[in-house]
Amino acid sequence: MKILKNIFEIILDIIMAIVILLIAIAIFYIIQTKVQKKSFANIMGYTVLEVITGSMANTINVEDFIIVKIGDTIYENDIIVYQDGEDLITHRLIKIDGDKLITKGDANNSKDVPINKSQVIGKVKYIIPKAGIWKQVLTEPSVLISLLLFIIIITVITYYKP
Repeated sequence: MKILKNIFEIILDIIMAIVILLIAIAIFYIIQTKVQKKSFANIMGYTVLEVITGSMANTINVEDFIIVKIGDTIYENDIIVYQDGEDLITHRLIKIDGDKLITKGDANNSKDVPINKSQVIGKVKYIIPKAGIWKQVLTEPSVLISLLLFIIIITVITYYKP
C-alpha cells in the first residue's frame, strides 16, 4: 500500500508541476498580449495561435492550434503566419519574388495580395487538431472551479498525515 501511495504522490507531483508550468505560460502570454498589447506572444521563440477561419482546410481547420516558430527561415510551400493590419493570417507560401511573397489559403480559389517579407511572423511547425475545443472547456468557469476543487481535495488526501 505504501508503494502505491508513493507512486500516486509522484504522479500528483508531476501533474502539479505541469499545471504550474501551464499557468506560468498563460500568465506570460496574457501579459504580452493584453498588457503590452502585442498581437502575439513570444515564448522562447515560439507562439501558439488558434485558427478561426477555414481558409487552410483540410490542412489546418477551425479550432486547431498552431505552434509557430517566430522568425524561422521560410521557403516556398511552407505554411507561414503573417500580419496584415490587425489580423494574423496563416496561409501557404506559394512564391518568393525578391522581397515580395505570394501566399494562398489551401481552401481558397485565388492567391492573396502580395506581402513583404517584413510582415512574416514565422513558420507553422506543429498543428494541434481541435485544441480550441479544450480551450473552451477548460476556460469555462464551472470547469475551472471543479478542477481547482479536485486538485485541492487530492492534495489534502495525499499529503494529510493524521
